[in-house]
Amino acid sequence: MNKTVTNATEAIKGINDNMVFAFGGFGLCGIPENSISALVKSGVKGLTCISNNAGVDDFGIGLMLHQRQVKKMISSYVGENAEFERQLLSGELLVDLIPQGTLATRLMAAGYGMPAIFTPAGVGTEVAEGKEVRTFNGKEYLMEYAFDVDFAFVKAWKGDTQGNLIFRKTSRNFNPLVAMAGKITIAEVEELVPAGELDPDHIHIPGIYVHRIFQGVDYEKRIEQRTLTPRA
Repeated sequence: MNKTVTNATEAIKGINDNMVFAFGGFGLCGIPENSISALVKSGVKGLTCISNNAGVDDFGIGLMLHQRQVKKMISSYVGENAEFERQLLSGELLVDLIPQGTLATRLMAAGYGMPAIFTPAGVGTEVAEGKEVRTFNGKEYLMEYAFDVDFAFVKAWKGDTQGNLIFRKTSRNFNPLVAMAGKITIAEVEELVPAGELDPDHIHIPGIYVHRIFQGVDYEKRIEQRTLTPRA
């Protein structure tokens, strides 16, 4: 099945207000830049966004925050985004800060079709408030529900027309888990090749998880904090 669409604008067709989105990436590494730009232009509102963090003020999900498109962020890290911090502290934005491992495992559970997971992370802290706690072998665990993701957005290095994806180095991060979690997963790639050109042993996410794929353009690949060693 050919899952190719022309561009990000075509890829996001069918998206409406008040949906739940998940985004791959860690910081600014491996984020779906083209898809985020298309979402900003679309003006869609009232979104719940699941992502490790929210980019920076002028890039990534930070652009959506500036346009007041995001109703709730489910993240592990506020990070370098001053607007995210401002909206959080002012009460303009609902924020669910959860342990990073819990975030990853709840995405994985969604991909596996599991309704919930049990984790010791957060037991006895504010994270546990209002959640069921069970004891296994004398140790307490929180029950955390799998995410219910309407659309997932990922960015890969290479992909083929059937949606098989290869990620490059650390850009792999949350992308495979996010791709698995979406009811509809949209993948943008740096290089799109015909089906059959990718070595099956190198594929990180099989095309069964991907519903739409397109070749992106004008990737910036920014670095949040560039640190250089002074010259001798």
